[in-house]
Amino acid sequence: MTEQAPSGVDPHVPNAARMYDYFLGGKDNFRADRELAERVLSVLPETRDGTRQNRALIGRFVEYLCRQGITQFLDLGSGLPAQENVHEVAHRFTPDAKVVYVDNDPVVCAHGRAMLASPERVAMVEGDVRRPDQILANPDVRALLDFDRPVAVLMMFLLHLIPDVEQPGRLVAAYRDALAPGSYLAISHVGSDVLPERIAPIVQYYRQANSPFCPRPGREIEAFFGDFELIPPGLANGIGPEVVWPFTDPDAVVFLDAELARLGYAGIGRKP
Repeated sequence: MTEQAPSGVDPHVPNAARMYDYFLGGKDNFRADRELAERVLSVLPETRDGTRQNRALIGRFVEYLCRQGITQFLDLGSGLPAQENVHEVAHRFTPDAKVVYVDNDPVVCAHGRAMLASPERVAMVEGDVRRPDQILANPDVRALLDFDRPVAVLMMFLLHLIPDVEQPGRLVAAYRDALAPGSYLAISHVGSDVLPERIAPIVQYYRQANSPFCPRPGREIEAFFGDFELIPPGLANGIGPEVVWPFTDPDAVVFLDAELARLGYAGIGRKP
């Protein structure tokens, strides 16, 4: 990407979604994004591998959800298109699955719309996930998703970019309440109770970005699931070899260093 930004986009302010793209090896980022990302890598060089592992985790979760009969997905804070996007994984198992991506970054949305090959099954919506009433009432969301039937809501590497002042628990509850029984909520989130001395500088670096970085302890992350039934093994601290969901093929997963893997929490909950 050149440093000429679309209207309304300030290329001088690092953006969390474009930094994520840089960690994945993408090219949809500006100099400011790359420079701040490199500062993060200077204190936690494993971040690049961790970001790629999260992408792989999304694919594993989507495959599991398809196998449970889920045909509708709402991917909140989806970020820039990458390999193995939600709709690509879902359509391998359920060709008629409907997927709606939501992000508040116009660059993300422009690229998302450009890569959509089947608009009757996939939509990219520009919106603020912190405004659940607006997202849930959006006509493009409603055109594809029927909330009277089960929907899987994905909040992967999203909630640690929403500070406590924004009441993330309240907004997650709003999405949970809108779902029909049999729906699912999937969350991955960086923890604050593992390697806190290495996480602390990253929190400071992200103060220069468009979104803060707010890792949380496991008990707070688990609370986001409310009364949803957690799929075994529950909220997993780590996505390394010591944590294997029933739907995981260990031979198909390249695991991270076990200590680094424990920086992340992940889980899937089902609405009874």
